[in-house]
Amino acid sequence: MALIGVRDLTFGYGGPPLFDDVEFQLHPGERVCLLGRNGEGKSTFLSIVAGAIETPGTVSRQQGLKVALLDQVVPRDLSGKVYDVVATGLGPLGDLLRRYHRVAEQLAKDGAAEDAVEELHQLQEQLDAADAWEHQREVDRVLSKLSLDPDVEVGPLSAGMKRRVLLARALVSAPDVLLLDEPTNHLDLDGIAWLEEFLLRHEATLLFVTHDRLFLRKLATRIVELDRGRLRSWECDYATYLKRREEAWHAEQKDWARLDKKLKTEEAWLRKGIRARRTRDEGRVKALQELRAERRARREQRGTMRAEVHEGERSGQLVIETKGLRFGFENLPIVNDLSFKVMRGERLGLIGPNGVGKSTLLKLLLGELDPQGGTVRHGTKLEIAYFDQLHGQLDETKTVQENVSDEEFIEIGGRRRHVTGYLADFLFTKDRARSRLSVLSGGERNRLLLARLFSRPANVLVLDEPTNDLDVESLELLEELLVDFPGSVLLVSHDRAFLDNVVTSSLVFEGDGEVRELIGGYEEWLRQRDDKLAAEKTAARSAKPPSPQSKSDAAKDAPKKLTWNEQKELEALPAEIEQLEAEIAALHEKMADPEFYQQGGDGVTAATQSLEAAQQKLEVVYARWEELEERRP
Repeated sequence: MALIGVRDLTFGYGGPPLFDDVEFQLHPGERVCLLGRNGEGKSTFLSIVAGAIETPGTVSRQQGLKVALLDQVVPRDLSGKVYDVVATGLGPLGDLLRRYHRVAEQLAKDGAAEDAVEELHQLQEQLDAADAWEHQREVDRVLSKLSLDPDVEVGPLSAGMKRRVLLARALVSAPDVLLLDEPTNHLDLDGIAWLEEFLLRHEATLLFVTHDRLFLRKLATRIVELDRGRLRSWECDYATYLKRREEAWHAEQKDWARLDKKLKTEEAWLRKGIRARRTRDEGRVKALQELRAERRARREQRGTMRAEVHEGERSGQLVIETKGLRFGFENLPIVNDLSFKVMRGERLGLIGPNGVGKSTLLKLLLGELDPQGGTVRHGTKLEIAYFDQLHGQLDETKTVQENVSDEEFIEIGGRRRHVTGYLADFLFTKDRARSRLSVLSGGERNRLLLARLFSRPANVLVLDEPTNDLDVESLELLEELLVDFPGSVLLVSHDRAFLDNVVTSSLVFEGDGEVRELIGGYEEWLRQRDDKLAAEKTAARSAKPPSPQSKSDAAKDAPKKLTWNEQKELEALPAEIEQLEAEIAALHEKMADPEFYQQGGDGVTAATQSLEAAQQKLEVVYARWEELEERRP
């Protein structure tokens, strides 16, 4: 039985309907990816399914069904500390955890206060009664994996970080159905990989929108395409979907060609005169009217983005060279003794987690920042075009057209073109080209920045996160442009397929200012990282008896069937879990005693750290137990 059903859905905001008599069902355990071009209505459909938008159609949900939606739009009134916002995903239980977190934090900082100690004791009793400690561990785990500081205020955070907070809130709520709108935006590579494993491990029922093709391939059990107001379901993998969709498009074009030919013939017949109006031809006239109505009702596919790079003069063979480059902020080294070269025609990717300094390195290479040590040397005849992920080059006070050029005409590839015609290649209508920047969506801003970038002659393209909010067709076009570009490309992206399809080499940030160069993109980096980890584990096992952690690591490469040692380990784990839970309970009881906070800050800090260490160890042991339990015959 379907968890959610949609019937007779016709809906729009004026003009052609976004949904034209749509039907859809979502069944337990499905992971459905909703695909479609920008502007087709994917986000609106998720909101309708979530119940956030009322429509004339019928949307049915199983009684008591819990649905969580991660929207692309961040609420303007989002406020409070990160932990508080995330905990609201748990409802009343989250309010208990939030209060407990704040009181414990206050006591750890300020020492004993009788009323605070009493409140903490009462909260512990309520959390014990609700069996809520596992929920607390889940909140802590999600915050950690998404690199969120629980104690910072949400208000001053960037829109991307706020979306990450909202993603955490949706994940901890453990809904029956999870609706995700571009969940990988603003996540780094490790964050995306963790999210994939999280969703697979929890066997959630999903309806999601994504432009990340690897995320799609790994998660989707079914693909649903929204095209010109209709939904079409494809029970196949992504590669097969692409093939079948292409075949369906060709069949449609053939049908329309036959219709157009027949309509042209009948129109010519009608123009012959009075004979067409004879009684015996009334049926043919009626059929012609039906053909005309069918032709008027046809909805052509929206155009695909078209673009070409305005190539500059050929640069010298050497593009950029660094020697002993060093730069960092207080307590945060970015690069330390970095030496490398970028040659003409090379496409270099920058790989690393958020906040490690990829954008900073780009600014060093472009000369926008001065190195603290070493040198950056530019080659000859460089014409650099820079795509800034923060869209700082766009002027909010200007129209879309004015952000490309203040003149009415521009020259692209030796051809003189009207700016509005050029913008049409990037899917901006004439009215949209005259609009202020403030009304544009994230995807439209990215397309506008690409249009501005490609309108200027360049032989070096520097692209910082150009793929966010672009649909798959636009992504694939951008890939082709960059692969065919005869100049050099410096690219920061968290789209793994995009990196693999574009770059020829990569700089990998490994922390503490260490940056390593390798040939290839994401998959090659992943392979080398896994080989290195495997070698380190082998060396550790040879050097000393296996610890519980190294056993857990080694089990990843073990056969499916449990070994004798693993069977014994599995039998011992419940006792270890019980012991850790007792230790945690004892620490909670100790910290609930009013006299506990009379001992001073060092003792309180030590107990708090012991509690955190025990909770983290319990998390590891639980994960190991789940892993072995799943493999037990």
